[in-house]
Amino acid sequence: MLESCFECCIKCLGGVPYASLVATILCFSGVALFCGCGHVALTGTVTMVENHFSRITSDHAALTDVVQILQYIIYGIACFFFLYGIILLAEGFYTTSAVKEMHSEFKTTVCGRCISAMFVFLTHVLGLGWLGIFGFSAVPVFLFYNMWTTCGALKSPIANLTSVDNICVDVRQYGIIPWNATPGKACGSTLSDICNTSEFYLSYHLYIVACAGAGATVIALLIYVMATTYNFAVLKFKSYNHSHTTKF
Repeated sequence: MLESCFECCIKCLGGVPYASLVATILCFSGVALFCGCGHVALTGTVTMVENHFSRITSDHAALTDVVQILQYIIYGIACFFFLYGIILLAEGFYTTSAVKEMHSEFKTTVCGRCISAMFVFLTHVLGLGWLGIFGFSAVPVFLFYNMWTTCGALKSPIANLTSVDNICVDVRQYGIIPWNATPGKACGSTLSDICNTSEFYLSYHLYIVACAGAGATVIALLIYVMATTYNFAVLKFKSYNHSHTTKF
């Protein structure tokens, strides 16, 4: 009785696609971090620009529209990858269970192999897309890091040698708001007040976490690529071997 239960457990564990399972957990975690932190960070960025760098609504209207579009894209990414991760995990379970049937009835159809090939191609494309997203998410981290460094310069001994009012951050040079926006930049004590706001501190660290989440998603998709490619290759080989075996 115990031996049969043990064998059953071993058989069930042998059918688990561990690579796909790890990739799914990593993908869900990465997408959740990117979407959640990115959404909040974008909102904080708009609030900071509105309160300190652009007091006329028309000057930052384009930024607000772009942020809203990006947030809608984030909603779509979260929903799509939630479904796609489940589908890939299910495909991994199916393929692993099928591959384990070495000597029993092993049957695959042309449609099944085409679906597996489609997952391989789509996962490659999504991986390349997330590489771009990872690079894009590093841009706000770089911009906020520059501002963080400037804030640190206000407290350094160098600031005592020069006028604090000469230490400034001009967000207009980044293309976030137009050059005619007022005030467009912050210097001295005004910049120090901005550096101490929760919008700046929280947005900076959330952008870092979002970038890390994008990197984790890239790694997850790389694991998916290897898993789906292996599954497709094994399915194709087993179906070819099975078709030739039945002829004899």
